[in-house]
Amino acid sequence: MAEHELTPVFTGLRIGLHTLTAVLLGVVVVGALTDLDGRGLATLAAATVFAVVYLLGGQVARMPAQRRHRATVVWLTGLTLVWLCLLVLSPEAAYLVFPLFFLYLHVLPGPAGAAAVVAVVVVAIIGLGWRDGFTVGGVVGPLVGAGVALLIGLGYRALEREAVERERLVAELIATRDRLAATEREQGMLAERSRLAREIHDTVAQGLSSIQMLLHATERAAPDHPGNEHIRLARETAAANLADTRRFIRELAPPSLDEGLPSALRRLAESHRARTGLVIDLDVPERVELPMDLQTSLLRIVQGALANVDQHARATHATVALEAGEVVTLEITDDGVGFDPSSLATDGGTDSFGLRAIGERVDQLGGVLLLDSTPGAGTTLRVTLPLDGGLS
Repeated sequence: MAEHELTPVFTGLRIGLHTLTAVLLGVVVVGALTDLDGRGLATLAAATVFAVVYLLGGQVARMPAQRRHRATVVWLTGLTLVWLCLLVLSPEAAYLVFPLFFLYLHVLPGPAGAAAVVAVVVVAIIGLGWRDGFTVGGVVGPLVGAGVALLIGLGYRALEREAVERERLVAELIATRDRLAATEREQGMLAERSRLAREIHDTVAQGLSSIQMLLHATERAAPDHPGNEHIRLARETAAANLADTRRFIRELAPPSLDEGLPSALRRLAESHRARTGLVIDLDVPERVELPMDLQTSLLRIVQGALANVDQHARATHATVALEAGEVVTLEITDDGVGFDPSSLATDGGTDSFGLRAIGERVDQLGGVLLLDSTPGAGTTLRVTLPLDGGLS
C-alpha cells in the first residue's frame, strides 16, 4: 500500500519488524565479537552485508510500481542468500528467520509466502541443531514463531483489505456527494430559469402584447392618418420582439423531464411542428437511463439546435437521433440552406450565438461537438458526451 494510506497499525508493525531485525542482528554481532580468532571476522562481514542489503529494501520500496515487484523479489532473494551464509558461520543467525517470516508473507503473494516460511523454518531448525544438537526448544521455537508469523501475516492482509475497501467507500461517498451537489446546482439553475421565464412572461411579453394591440387599434381608428406607416412598422417590430420573447420563455422553461428525456423530446418536436410547421423525426430509445442533470443538458442542446433551425436554416425537415451506450451521442440533422462553418470563427453577430452557447455547454460537460454543414446542403450537429458529463 502507499505510505499515505497506512494506518498507525501498519506503521507500528513495520517499526516493530525493523526493531526485531536490529536486535537479532545485534545478538549475532555480539557473538562474533567473542570469537574474533575463529569465524568472528567472517561473521561480522556477513552481518554487515546483511544489514546493508536489508537497508536497501527502503530504496526498493520507493521504486515506480511497474519495477517495484520484480526488484522486491530480487532483494528478498539476496537477503535470504546472505542469511544462509550467515547461518553457516553463526548458529545465532537462525533467529533472524523470524523477521524473514514477515517479509516473505508481506512481499510474496498468497501461498508463495507461506511456502517460503515453511522452507526457511526447516533451514533454521537444521541450523540450530547442526552444531549443538537438536533439542525440543530448537525445534518447537521456530515452529511456534512460524505459526505466529502466519497468523499475524493473515491479520495484516485482512487489515490491508479493509483499508483498501475503506478507501473505495470513501471515494464512492465523495463521488456521491459531488453528484448530489451537481444535481442541486442544476435544480437551482432550473428553478431560476423558471422564475425568469415567469417574470419575462408577466412583464415584457405582456407589455409587448399590449403595445401591439394598442398600435393595431390606432391603425383601425384612423386608417388614413399620415403616420400610419410608422405605426404599422412599430406594430410589426413589437410583434417580432414578442415572438422572440416567447421563444426565450420556451427555452427558459423546458418541457418536464418527469416522464424521461424521450417523452420530453417528443413533446418538443410536436410543439415545433405545431408552431413552425417543421417536421421533426425522432430516433431515440423508449427509455434512457441517464442522470437527470445530463438529460436536462441534452434537452437544452436540442432546444438550442432546433431554435437555430427555426431562425436560420429555412428547413422543412429535421431529425433528432440519440444513442446512450458507453458514451451519449446526440445528432441533429436538417435539410435547410446550410452555411460555411468556418465563418463562425469570425462572425461576431447574433447568428452564431446559439451555436456558441451549445459549444460552451458541451465543453462544460467534457464532450465533443462536431458541426458538418455546406451551403445549400443542410447541417448536421453531432454531440458526444461522457456518461459522467453531468458531474462536471
